[in-house]
Amino acid sequence: QLHLVESGGGLVQPGGSLRLSCAASGFTLEYYAIGWFRQAPGKEREGVSCISSSGESTNYADSVKGRFTISRDNAKNTVYLQMNSLKPEDTAVYYCAESIGVRVCRPTTGGSWGQGTQVTVSS
Repeated sequence: QLHLVESGGGLVQPGGSLRLSCAASGFTLEYYAIGWFRQAPGKEREGVSCISSSGESTNYADSVKGRFTISRDNAKNTVYLQMNSLKPEDTAVYYCAESIGVRVCRPTTGGSWGQGTQVTVSS
């Protein structure tokens, strides 16, 4: 079972920025496509962004295009999500997980979810 630890969330005003980190514990991320997913209260988890194992290919949900940037540093065993121009509708718990792929940005079947990191955008 993969274990990923998310961090970097917090409370920001609309228009603010945050950078989330996804760090692997006990294994390497080098050979995995990784995605960021989020879940707001009363809603299902949705895909935010995915990145290929090499970092050369990325995909974004329409709602975050131009505002969020996914990247990875395999030497540090970490995937990042830079979030700019945050909106109240971005408020959610953000999770990272192994993805089926990049164009198919969906968590793999049978995986478990970590604690996630809370992002709250409010005035």
